[in-house]
Amino acid sequence: MSEYKADDIKVLEGLEAVRKRPGMYIGTTGKSGLNHLVFEVVDNSIDEAMAGYCTDVVVHIDEHNVCSVSDNGRGIPIGIHKEKKLPAVEVVMTTLHAGGKFEGKGYKVSGGLHGVGVSVVNALGEWLKVDVRRDGKRYTNTYKRGIPVAKMGVTEDYAGDDTGTKISFMPDHKIFDDVDFTYEVIDHRLRELAFLNKGVKILFTDDREKNSEGNVETKTYQFDGGLKSYVEVLNEGKTALFNPPIYLRKERDDYEVELALQYVSDYYDETVVTFANNIRTREGGTHLSGFRSALTRVINSFAKKYDLVKDKKSNFTGADLREGLTAVISVKLRDPQFEGQTKTKLGNAEVRGIVDSLLDEGLTDSIESNPKMGKAIIGKALIAQRVRDAARKAQDLVRRKSSLESTTLPGKLADCSDSNPANCEVYIVEGDSAGGSAKQGRDRNFQAILPLRGKVLNVEKARLDKILANEEIRTLITAIGPGAIQGLNDNADQIEPPTNEELVAKLRYHKVVIMTDADVDGAHIRTLLLTFFFRYARAIIESGCLYIAQPPLYQVRKGATKKYVYNDTQLEALLTEIGREKVVIQRYKGLGEMNPDQLWETTMDPAKRTMLQVNLEDAEQANEVFTMLMGSEVEPRKNFIEKFAKEARWIDV
Repeated sequence: MSEYKADDIKVLEGLEAVRKRPGMYIGTTGKSGLNHLVFEVVDNSIDEAMAGYCTDVVVHIDEHNVCSVSDNGRGIPIGIHKEKKLPAVEVVMTTLHAGGKFEGKGYKVSGGLHGVGVSVVNALGEWLKVDVRRDGKRYTNTYKRGIPVAKMGVTEDYAGDDTGTKISFMPDHKIFDDVDFTYEVIDHRLRELAFLNKGVKILFTDDREKNSEGNVETKTYQFDGGLKSYVEVLNEGKTALFNPPIYLRKERDDYEVELALQYVSDYYDETVVTFANNIRTREGGTHLSGFRSALTRVINSFAKKYDLVKDKKSNFTGADLREGLTAVISVKLRDPQFEGQTKTKLGNAEVRGIVDSLLDEGLTDSIESNPKMGKAIIGKALIAQRVRDAARKAQDLVRRKSSLESTTLPGKLADCSDSNPANCEVYIVEGDSAGGSAKQGRDRNFQAILPLRGKVLNVEKARLDKILANEEIRTLITAIGPGAIQGLNDNADQIEPPTNEELVAKLRYHKVVIMTDADVDGAHIRTLLLTFFFRYARAIIESGCLYIAQPPLYQVRKGATKKYVYNDTQLEALLTEIGREKVVIQRYKGLGEMNPDQLWETTMDPAKRTMLQVNLEDAEQANEVFTMLMGSEVEPRKNFIEKFAKEARWIDV
């Protein structure tokens, strides 16, 4: 046994720990972590705006992926720090957990709570330059991989009271797999921040993005309507039940709560987006709980007061009242308590009561002063209630335990022998031909096969009762486990919907794999299935249980060499590499054309296959894309196709 001595204990000084374990600070060194660097710098400027000292933020990305963020805030302090004996700006740039956000003196509220933001960007940058304007002077300093190149110096004096900070940096290619920022993700976040901070102007220029004339454009985001504008944008292309959206705001001690809500008549999903100190709380939290409980209570009270329901003993369920609802909730507080390091769920218990009382007061006043609005909401809830009652009849086919467990599973499902869901995976395939190959090629111990006939129903355009009357959708639900489907679980009528953990616990397979042909029709079927999972089984996506198989499009043989390629670009590259003479190319028109052993070897063998895990980084942006691509409105879809058809690229959502 090798000796383990005191000398073996390594102490990482300064920012060395960040470079050694970057995932601990930004989650990943992939695209998500790379884009997060931009957000950390922008958040500092937005914190200045929330404090009332900044009105303009300018973000610029050049052709070499150098990002610059400048603002007209107060400028980072440059005086000598009494403990570190260094300029305060250098302390901020080189010391973890250093910032003006801990004592509540520099900032009342902030998003960058932990004080590691800009120092982590500095550590993970190939270089970073900071430019501070304050007290009539301009100060600059440059860092390389977190280490200052020289002492902070005055570069010029200037007249006037102009102040602010500009930070420019280049991500370190030694840290990140790819240093190419994702335009769509950054653009979406900047627009979101402009909505959340009413009146703040954010300008975004990306030199890598050019319009059809080959010119670079600057986007300007400034929304004087704030959250009202946000809700209106979310509801673009839909028919609003009333206009404008209801807007409420309340301050209490160190808490500020804002919310806006609106119902749409031609849409059946719920879109509620929540934030705490500008941070998207994807898993909700106490502010969302307070909102839901108050909404259900107020609308039910209004309905009974004005005799708008026949049975005064029965209430609308939370699900009835959230159908077609679009809402944005933003809370700002001094000491937010986030559950988990990802800051995805707000835990401050007191926030629930504040949001509850705000909505109770504000929504009651709104619908009492405008009874027509209140009656419209009740009318939509009554329709939702009737549809849900009708849907229960269809649900009986898939909710009864006798039809869930064992003997009455769909006849076309070829189940696996292992009964532990954690070990099992189900392949959803297109048609009996593909199903036959998959059934013969699979490992029966842990792989199940579910063939579906043709293209499944587009659930974006159908109500729940119609969806559950569709044979293929019913077959799919029964096979994977009805308890994991939103609205088909035992807790569906509660104000608080079940958690992802509660839903996924009822899955029969912890890997649900969409396996369609590698052509346009296959892509369409895959999109229809993704629409179903996003709208009615989002917990499966958010829990990382949904996958997309990657079958090859071609088999290429030359002599004894046999290779599989997955698209035309790879085919061209392979032919260039091996030469085009005496090459046999087989194009698979569908999975059914592949022999079972080929399908196993290329697509189903865990030791060799490649699968894409479907994840959900931004539910709001994904919602917009599904509404546009699969919804009833033709014009937005046409514009999207005309814009991206030639580029044929993926957009991160």
